[in-house]
Amino acid sequence: MQAALCCLFPALSAQLAGAVAQVKLDPARIAEIGAMLPEAPAGVGRTVDDRDAWSVLAANPAWAGVVGRAEGLLGSPLPDWSDEFFLDFSRNGNRTRWQDLEFGRRGRITTLVQAECIEHRGRFLPAIEEVVRSICAEPTWVMAAHDGSLANYRGETTDIDLGSSMLAWEMATAEWLLQDRLSPEMRQSITDNVRRRVVDPFVAMVKGERRMNNWMVTNNNWNHVCLAGVVGAGLATAPERDVRALLVAAAEKYAMFGLKGFTPDGYCSEGVGYWNYGFGHFVLLAETIHQATGGGVDLFSLPEAKMPAAYGARVVIADGMCPAFADCGVDDGPDSRLLRFVCAKYGLAVAGYEDKNTVSPGGGLPSSMIYSFPNSTTSPVPGPDVTIGGLRDWFADAGVLIARGAPLSVALKGGHNAENHNHNDIGSCVVVVKGKPVLVDPGAETYTARTFSSRRYESKLLNSYGHPVPVIAGQLQRPGSAAKATVLESDFTDGADTLKLDYRAAYDVPELQSLERTFVYSREGDGSLTVTDAVTLSTAATVETALITLGTVEQTGADTLVVRDGDAAVEVTIDAGGLAFEITQDEIVEDAPVKPTRVGIRLTEPVTSAVVTVNVVPVAG
Repeated sequence: MQAALCCLFPALSAQLAGAVAQVKLDPARIAEIGAMLPEAPAGVGRTVDDRDAWSVLAANPAWAGVVGRAEGLLGSPLPDWSDEFFLDFSRNGNRTRWQDLEFGRRGRITTLVQAECIEHRGRFLPAIEEVVRSICAEPTWVMAAHDGSLANYRGETTDIDLGSSMLAWEMATAEWLLQDRLSPEMRQSITDNVRRRVVDPFVAMVKGERRMNNWMVTNNNWNHVCLAGVVGAGLATAPERDVRALLVAAAEKYAMFGLKGFTPDGYCSEGVGYWNYGFGHFVLLAETIHQATGGGVDLFSLPEAKMPAAYGARVVIADGMCPAFADCGVDDGPDSRLLRFVCAKYGLAVAGYEDKNTVSPGGGLPSSMIYSFPNSTTSPVPGPDVTIGGLRDWFADAGVLIARGAPLSVALKGGHNAENHNHNDIGSCVVVVKGKPVLVDPGAETYTARTFSSRRYESKLLNSYGHPVPVIAGQLQRPGSAAKATVLESDFTDGADTLKLDYRAAYDVPELQSLERTFVYSREGDGSLTVTDAVTLSTAATVETALITLGTVEQTGADTLVVRDGDAAVEVTIDAGGLAFEITQDEIVEDAPVKPTRVGIRLTEPVTSAVVTVNVVPVAG
């Protein structure tokens, strides 16, 4: 999954009620920060003139392929901007054609500039200037999927989104690194475009001179990604020290909104893919400000940042596998470079990440500079008070349990149905055997206009049909914060972990009197998971539950199944307390990277009460 493709705000200019008045910057603090900043703007990394630093980097094996990749680009014509592709989204909701084209164009900057800094021979400069010139001529840097009204495309407004903010930082970093290797006209064009498209609009928003883009006060990944891009671009290009100081002072305040998106115990409801993206950009923002102010402004030390920093390691079920809760991919895991940085910065002990080396050319110019050159990990701060890699990680505030054993480990979810990048998935679970998620939460679909609209839950991957949870009286789970699970029991021992949820509120079924799900994860033998649903209704209604898999399903008996994915398999035994049931299989087909199979377990007659138990054990061999 490319996290940068998310879209939560169809109308970027929509002003939240009272948002402009929510944050007031202290002029004294701006002046204090200004005194910490250098006289001239500066970016991250080392400029091309620092040949000693770049020679060391060029000799690093992680950077060995950069020049070769850049040479490949020299033989490939730069694709032209496409109005037709940009207009796809406003016409039919498709975002893929423009993104594939434009991300390929923008991505050239990273590789070509890195190669020129390594080689220092000038042969990549014409290609760099070609792509920079072309991008500066684009009608908008806002992504097509974030400009459905075409107000930015038509030049009626200049909003800031994920795409424009990060492109601005990329361009500003290219100018900073190459210095006078770029022509004066090209350097000025970059500075002018960054100022006009990102820095000036942000300053106007902060000062209350224009409506705010709502990512400034929201609590998902947009906040930290956009702040990182805006502040990083401004610090690298704005000649006025007071402007740069205002950017840093604003980041101090507004970054707190993004941190509020994590529960107090550090859980990221957007999932691990968006932790990589969102919290990863908090790290880039904090590091950029730390370097610019000589450590005078230290966002890493914020108490609200410390528990989220540990999330990436704590959410791993086993063998690097994480639950695909929310809009994640089934194979998503914590970014290794980010996790190594976090471990070094906060003194976290995470097995497999003892090597704190973060040198890598990946992820764009700013991140490659921050991770590959000396950074503040040599000055660690006290980390969160958590133990990582034990039998379990219990995110009590989120209602999510990661329970580990061998060879079977699980992730169990309560929560509510108004989470960031929400799926209607209260009661979901993931079972990992031998490093393979045999029973899954299927994760995200391919993003289209429908994904982030009122039609979101038409998708069988995003509504509860595509999750291992009940259907009561023919009704799926409802969205919204009122649809939530209450934890009735959380009893954890070395031998077994029990989590009991009341999630009746997830279903808009008047006759539903109670619905409780009890998970019992046992570490005895090879491990097992038992899932028991107890339901009572005032009038008889249909009841079913489900399992989800990307593997194959074989019914081996009236009440047994074997679910297999590669060399990993589980046996499933079903007990409906003597009530008759049937087992169905349905391939879920959406525009998505996966086509999971939903195994339905359906009572054949309406009931007023039922207890259905599903027991899962690994298959030997």
